[in-house]
Amino acid sequence: MKLMAFLILIACSFASSSMADTITGKVVSVADGDTLTILDEARTQHKVRLAQIDAPETSHGKNKPGQPFGNDSKQSLAQLTFGKVVTASCGDTDRYGRSVCGISVDGIDVNREQVQRGMAWVYRRYAHDKTLYRAEDDAKREKRGLW
Repeated sequence: MKLMAFLILIACSFASSSMADTITGKVVSVADGDTLTILDEARTQHKVRLAQIDAPETSHGKNKPGQPFGNDSKQSLAQLTFGKVVTASCGDTDRYGRSVCGISVDGIDVNREQVQRGMAWVYRRYAHDKTLYRAEDDAKREKRGLW
């Protein structure tokens, strides 16, 4: 009986650790086309990296120039999210300590929208949502943004 209780406890801990965390709050900063900061109700800031996509880098000073479309991508993400209440479904943390999340606002999948607009591309190493590939193909075909 003790063994069964122990096994159930272990199973529950694995189940809870694999569940995604949800952050809801107002976007107070957009760093670039795939990174933003959310301020939650407890006034805690969460730096978030958009999952499954990658966007061109913006300039980070004289020694780190930006990439083409970096500012356009950042402006697109800001237009979609800045000052708005978003929901972030997070399942991982990256090497910089940012939560890696899918973002939604007003019924829009922000990650997919950035790709659809041609302001980001699919991060093939981590992507598992096949609809992102279709969105990227559409953006390429229509020569939107990066394409």
